[in-house]
Amino acid sequence: MNAVTFDYNTQRPRLLIPEYGRNVQRMVEMCMEMEDREKRTRSAKAIIQVIARLNPQLRNSDNFERTLWDHLHIMSEFKLDVDSPFPKPTPEELDVKPMRVAYPQSEIKNGHYGKIVERMIAQCAEMEAGEKREAYAMLIANLMKRQFLAWNRDTVPDGVILKDLADMSGGKVRLGADTQLASTDALLSTQRNGPRSEVDPRKARYGDQGGGGGKKRHRKRKKNRY
Repeated sequence: MNAVTFDYNTQRPRLLIPEYGRNVQRMVEMCMEMEDREKRTRSAKAIIQVIARLNPQLRNSDNFERTLWDHLHIMSEFKLDVDSPFPKPTPEELDVKPMRVAYPQSEIKNGHYGKIVERMIAQCAEMEAGEKREAYAMLIANLMKRQFLAWNRDTVPDGVILKDLADMSGGKVRLGADTQLASTDALLSTQRNGPRSEVDPRKARYGDQGGGGGKKRHRKRKKNRY
């Protein structure tokens, strides 16, 4: 009895782009073996359609079709000679490393408030005095209180937030000492459950007149059936 031999993937040629699978790799190899250039080009275009279906997320990119043709040339090890709508890339072009993104080096004075709060305070300090600036300062103060509670769930006095606001603005943004910010319970509830919907689900179910009116109409209709 003849012994059964198994063909393992580890013994097969390495896939250059594993995401497309071995069948697509074989299609590329068969395309390269075609002697007629016109047939190779038609076959290459058919392969492009196949890998486009296998990689649909690329459709959101600006160079969708160009990327697919680049993948085709990569799978052929840049040996495929067809009439491509784009110039054939070289290995050196595709091996270019992206530019290093500079990491922000600026220091944050109050880490629990974050950099965005600092920018908002600086923007508020440059605004002209008036109701708009007062409302913006109030919004920032409530945001600072919510950020503070994200790190420390204990009750924080409003005076602490108002003092930090004045200190972080260099004394340019101040709210009255008797200013009342959002309650701690309300802010903690928002963090746990998210913002409440403005539409009451009971009103949405029974109409604008409230749940009771809808139930009464329902009972009245039911009574008239008999």
